[in-house]
Amino acid sequence: MKKLLPDIIAILAFVVISFVYFFPADIEGRILFQHDSAAGAGAGRDAQEYFERTGERSRWTNSIFGGMPTYQMAPSYDSTKSLSWVEKTYQLYLPEYVVLTFIMMLGFYILLRAFGISAWLAGVGGIIWAFSSYFFILIPAGHIWKFVTLAYIPPTIAGIVLAYRRKYLLGGIITALFIALQIRSNHIQMSYYFMFVILFIIGAYFEEAYKKKELTHFFKASAILALAAMVGVCINLSNLYHTYEYSKETMRGKSELKQEGNAANQTSSGLDRDYITNWSYGIGETLTLLVPNVKGGASSDNLSQSETAMEKANPMYSSIYSQFPQYFGDQPWTAGPVYVGAFVMFLFVLGCFIVKGPLKWALLGATIFSVLLSWGKNFMGLTDFFIDYVPMYNKFRAVSSILVIAEFTIPLLAIFALKEILGRPEILKLKENRTGVIVSLVLTAGVSLVLAVAPSVFFSSFVTAQEMAALQQGLPAEHLTPVVTNLTEMRKAIIASDAWRSFFIIAVGCFLLFLFLQKRLKASFTLVGIVLLCLVDMWCVNKRYLYDEQFVPKSKRTEAFVKTQADEIILRDTAPDYRVLNFVGFPSNTFNENNTAYWHKSVGGYHAAKLRRYQEMIDHHIMPEMQDTYQAVAAAGGRMDSVDASKFRVLNMLNTKYFIFPAGEKGQPVPVENPYAYGNAWFVDKVQYVNNANEEIDALNDIRPTETAVVDARFKEQLKGVTEGYKDSLSTIRLTDYEPNQLVYKVSTPKDGVVVFSEVYYPGWQATIDGQPVDIARADYILRAMNVPAGEHTIEMWFNPQSIHVTESIAYVALALLLVGVMILVWTKRNKFTGKTEAK
Repeated sequence: MKKLLPDIIAILAFVVISFVYFFPADIEGRILFQHDSAAGAGAGRDAQEYFERTGERSRWTNSIFGGMPTYQMAPSYDSTKSLSWVEKTYQLYLPEYVVLTFIMMLGFYILLRAFGISAWLAGVGGIIWAFSSYFFILIPAGHIWKFVTLAYIPPTIAGIVLAYRRKYLLGGIITALFIALQIRSNHIQMSYYFMFVILFIIGAYFEEAYKKKELTHFFKASAILALAAMVGVCINLSNLYHTYEYSKETMRGKSELKQEGNAANQTSSGLDRDYITNWSYGIGETLTLLVPNVKGGASSDNLSQSETAMEKANPMYSSIYSQFPQYFGDQPWTAGPVYVGAFVMFLFVLGCFIVKGPLKWALLGATIFSVLLSWGKNFMGLTDFFIDYVPMYNKFRAVSSILVIAEFTIPLLAIFALKEILGRPEILKLKENRTGVIVSLVLTAGVSLVLAVAPSVFFSSFVTAQEMAALQQGLPAEHLTPVVTNLTEMRKAIIASDAWRSFFIIAVGCFLLFLFLQKRLKASFTLVGIVLLCLVDMWCVNKRYLYDEQFVPKSKRTEAFVKTQADEIILRDTAPDYRVLNFVGFPSNTFNENNTAYWHKSVGGYHAAKLRRYQEMIDHHIMPEMQDTYQAVAAAGGRMDSVDASKFRVLNMLNTKYFIFPAGEKGQPVPVENPYAYGNAWFVDKVQYVNNANEEIDALNDIRPTETAVVDARFKEQLKGVTEGYKDSLSTIRLTDYEPNQLVYKVSTPKDGVVVFSEVYYPGWQATIDGQPVDIARADYILRAMNVPAGEHTIEMWFNPQSIHVTESIAYVALALLLVGVMILVWTKRNKFTGKTEAK
């Protein structure tokens, strides 16, 4: 127990620090109201209601975008339920938000202990890693999956380190467990980025093994880790496989449309280069690692909120500064900078000189790699290479987020450097390291000093091109130069303020090291001083972006979905399946909110991975039709009998039965019933086969969907080659039973015919007619269609992919393997302990 005491103290310290940061919100039960979280609750209500009512999970929802799989809404599979208990235990059942900071510190602590670092120094490492600003920016943004995934990456790497340090079984189990937890957290982009870090680290261990002639050991450890990785992946196979399959049909998949101009700049993944690189870190912006506000700060904060900036403001123009953000970097928008701590940066640079061995070069290489790729469109040679030739790299957007690698490698090498200093104080006095000390001071304290005194040395402009264009358009010519000059002074003041701050933090840290080297300060007190310095530094920066005033009562979470009078009126319609289109806030809000989806089946919605074909319909038809519909209904004063229904044929074929319009002085939502909606399904007279996606989507401009179905020639066989359908007053079809993942229709027709369903097509839907399997074709670019024989029939459609049952079986086998590994580890440890006891 005495041996474990330092670890227990460190863990308790993490708990206390986490509670204190979120005090008093954590004890008052207040929460953050986050857009992504609220949007997820709205989109997931349909599936959640189904689960509460049936005890089963629906893999399909009709809440948003006319219908889509739930694979990336709330991925939950029975095989991973056992991981929930493990995860809660690891998290010590701590409350919301508190647990996030705790697991971030704990994970890095485990990694450092795996490297053999002392508990006290590992505790410092856990703190400086966890308090990197990016992590605290993720929390109010609602990117919790990303945060948790990042928290599980250091202990995953800890397992790898243990295996290469000859603790094969323990390393394999830890690796498998945390890969499983990491993937379960469902942010594949972060896991993917850290595969590069792992490759760098494995390369370092290979070099070490090669030099020591221990390649047998290296390959043995590598084989165990490969098996562990397979187990961790297989435990999450249901999630991974279905996410992969789903990605082919989403914005991450390749479009079948042939584009021209800028739109043709598409990668093999389907994402175009501009979309992938839109959020690229500026080259000069990289200095935020050292000086947080080197590009002003956050886009959400305007200049008038900065006391430092307003001290320089010309009173004549002070009223316009509320319209300008503090941020003036290259990204379209940012919630804040990536800051790893000024003194941490100093230790990192110093570590490049005083730490020896291949692992140092691996960490330095990974850092440079991360920074260069984060520049994205500002360094397109490398970015293009990775987009075109590195598997999966082009599946992800926001390349700036690859800086998480630097956020990991910088504190790790900094701790290695601190270990060297505290363990061998004379190392800084060695002649070969004096240059390293000087270079470290110049690159950190020196750069901070120059930024404080003369920011123009690093930046030629402090006003963005967009801001300049707005000023030129909105200001008289005689005021343009004074405003730009004053704006420049204000932003220079913001930079200088933080640069002086970083300079003095580095100075204080170096002074502590100087006292230690002069033997005026013990190692323990030096360590306490450094951790307090870094914690206060990073704590204060993080409080700029995550602070107590952001937390609100829990009731706000449900208040976001307060039922309006318009909702109540629409919900009186008890028909089982129709759609609603919300024009409130049009055009920006319709496809950026899920409040509508909370109460209705929405044509709009918000999700980062919507079906690509649906997005293409939004671009080509739905948005233009919304514009026409908005104008037509407004001109008709809401009287739908005076509106030309041909203006919104696609909305009608989606069975959009209700529109919600803003009306009155305050823009209150008002429902308008659309009598022209085509209903749940209809027979067509004609099937028009086309050769490609462009012909298919363009044909919708000319046809009447109730009379003609446009079908890709690839689906000709599913419709038995029919070109002429049959439709008359005796042909009827109606929806009799509805569930999100199961639909039942009654159909009656005197002759064979083709039916189009107002349901979104997706591979995996199955159907029967009177219990006999039938094919589902795709029609009108996004809908389902079916050949129906003459007579009275029951058509049933359902979505319950067989692949889920297969992947779940594999996952259970992987869980069993992990459990066997744990049992063997416990048995061997027990035998060793028994043997030692008997020896005594």
